[in-house]
Amino acid sequence: MVFRRRKKLGLSQRLRAALLPQGGWRRAFSYMRHRVTRIPDAPHRIARGVACGILASFTPLFGLHFFLAVFLAWMVRGNVIAALIGTAAGNPLTFPFIALLSLDLGHSLLGTRADAVPITQIMTTFGQAGDEIFRNVRAIFNTDEFRWERLERFFQRVFLPYLVGGLGPGLVAAFVGYWLSLPALHGYQKLRAARREARTRRKTEGKADRKAKSQALVAEKEEHE
Repeated sequence: MVFRRRKKLGLSQRLRAALLPQGGWRRAFSYMRHRVTRIPDAPHRIARGVACGILASFTPLFGLHFFLAVFLAWMVRGNVIAALIGTAAGNPLTFPFIALLSLDLGHSLLGTRADAVPITQIMTTFGQAGDEIFRNVRAIFNTDEFRWERLERFFQRVFLPYLVGGLGPGLVAAFVGYWLSLPALHGYQKLRAARREARTRRKTEGKADRKAKSQALVAEKEEHE
């Protein structure tokens, strides 16, 4: 690849890059805010897209948040690009809190708190579930036996509580994101339109001044002749 790093990053460096983007999270969020405000679309469509991205980030569908955000944005006629950017609400800083809240609420609603998986083992269970899916897919093409025990436990103890518990907070966060971004987008687009109109007016006035000066010079020259 043309843009491949000359020196590969080590595991600690990759983890640090995931937890702390180059330039810091403040710069990263500032960049995303800038990208959202620059999207050429109606404010309400952009705000819907942002809300869809936020809601998608509260689901346990890790690795599929982008696809879910795009689908939700398509369903509510929101902006797809804004939806993709909105998934940044789920990041290494927020995921632990989202997972804790979603699982705790989900187990409370489902009455399965006794089967709750310790928070320190959540990512391990996701990895085990993914490994079992891979093994079962591979079993289609060889003589290995299909096994679903881990997936069944994962679904009952992690996935379902996370999904049920994340829906409420996700909807609240999505509505908050919508109502915060909508007036900001309206204000930014009005300000941008006003600046564009001011630039156009200055250019028009400059052309008129140059034309008037040119005409005055021609008239003066004709008088001298």
